[in-house]
Amino acid sequence: MTAISQRNAPADIVQRLQSAGLSALMSRLLAARGVSDVAQTSVQLAALLPPQQLTNNQTMAKLLADAIKAKKKLLVIGDYDADGATATAVAVKGLRLFGANVDFLVPNRFEYGYGLTPEIVKLAATSAPDIIITVDNGIASVDGVATANEMGMQVLITDHHLPAAQTPDAACIVNPNQRGCTFPSKHLAGVGVMFYCLLGLRAELREQGAFQTQAEPNLTELLDLVALGTVADLVKLDENNRILVEQGLRRIRAGACSHGISAILKVAGKEPANVMAQDLGFYVGPRLNAAGRLDDMTLGIQCLLAESEKDAAILAQQLHDLNKQRRSIEADMQESANISLDDISIADQYSISIYEPDWHQGVIGILASRIKERHHRPVIAFADGGSGLLKGSGRSIAGLHLRDALDLLSKHQPDLLLKFGGHAMAAGLTIKSEDFDLFKVSFEAVVRSLLTEADLEAVLEVDGSLSPDEMTYTIAQALENQVWGQGFPPPLFFDDFEVVNQRILAEKHLKLTLKARSSHSSALIDAIYFNQSEFLDDQIQAAYQLQTNSYNGAQKIQLNIRYVKV
Repeated sequence: MTAISQRNAPADIVQRLQSAGLSALMSRLLAARGVSDVAQTSVQLAALLPPQQLTNNQTMAKLLADAIKAKKKLLVIGDYDADGATATAVAVKGLRLFGANVDFLVPNRFEYGYGLTPEIVKLAATSAPDIIITVDNGIASVDGVATANEMGMQVLITDHHLPAAQTPDAACIVNPNQRGCTFPSKHLAGVGVMFYCLLGLRAELREQGAFQTQAEPNLTELLDLVALGTVADLVKLDENNRILVEQGLRRIRAGACSHGISAILKVAGKEPANVMAQDLGFYVGPRLNAAGRLDDMTLGIQCLLAESEKDAAILAQQLHDLNKQRRSIEADMQESANISLDDISIADQYSISIYEPDWHQGVIGILASRIKERHHRPVIAFADGGSGLLKGSGRSIAGLHLRDALDLLSKHQPDLLLKFGGHAMAAGLTIKSEDFDLFKVSFEAVVRSLLTEADLEAVLEVDGSLSPDEMTYTIAQALENQVWGQGFPPPLFFDDFEVVNQRILAEKHLKLTLKARSSHSSALIDAIYFNQSEFLDDQIQAAYQLQTNSYNGAQKIQLNIRYVKV
């Protein structure tokens, strides 16, 4: 059962925002999402937090400036997800704008696993870099950094993940989540951290007089990549991140983005001029991630770095094909998971740990996410990792910080988790195959100690009612032009409707004609309910999003039904 909860929009803040010139509806929506001053709605680059506020960023800038001057060989080592790929592309493109000699290496997840491991350091050494720069990883790479130091390679870490008890002995670490960092935004993605390092580098070189005879690099050229990685990594879209995303979207819409992003949007059937933040997460991110999940993220990074439309198109098509393959694999895994879960009394459990020997290691994270959405429990899905190991990927619910839960488990069972790391809502781990049953019982015990029964009830937060007068194309367009995402969710309204007409589309969607029951208006409203193949009752209570729907030149609105209360 899902409980409906209306977001609270404090009346005094709503009034303050309205007085500053925002519409009544937008004031209500923003107030309910923690915006208390109109200044927080600024999306101008001048409103970004200054790069010098990020701990160690000025030290990092000096080290990079010295390395570029000395023509040292730099090697960027990234992660194999969309954030890691965009962070790698930003690092390579950005550093080359400053004249750096830089290349990249990304671990193949099936051969090397995550992060700067000793094995990946030894592979990196074959290209003889003077300096290794990590992006979206490194904060937990104690052994890898030690190996690099022993081999005479300096390591500069840029990351955003939470640190463990011990941090690596790197020459410099820039991470807003490292201990002692007072940077106001703790939600920069890995690509955002690297972008801030480049801002710091430019400031350092400017101070050194490097641009007296040459133009300063225009780092806004990288913002489309920053926007993509930020949205795809599901970091909270706080005030600072919303600026980065909005500025990146503006470049994409203006046709001033990288050939790679443009090509991926094209194979996904999306028009760059109309792209929204959600499109980056729904259409571009999965195709980029497919490379890291099924093959090698080198392919994705090459697409983002492509210097011609032709090269980008070829690589984007390969990513598109991989994504279709990923979806097929995911569907098969979902089917087998459903069969396994049918034998379990999920209502009696606080967590779900699940494993099948033929599951694909690159897709278990998506599977865990799907199961979590369906059952509203923390989920860890495992796949065979070879050599007697299981690789797990977890997704959590509000109320359970997954990495902290695994940390607590490691204290209770010191030999159970061979490796783990992650965030509040997602984590990865490695255990011995023989320990799966022990993990299942132990993780359940930890989750039970941290959650209550009430936490296991799904809650759908809505923004109240939307009057028929507000269901206009202009308002729908204004809502779509606003940056929404993780931690700053798109508006979801809740109303009573009469179902005037309904029919099945493509055997799996429901096309509806609705009439608002709370209004004296007789106006009919088009609606779509995706992945719903059963007819609804004549009277419904529904949560929905207001969307534009342009077809054959006609500009209409459409309600996207997200939930119908039973």
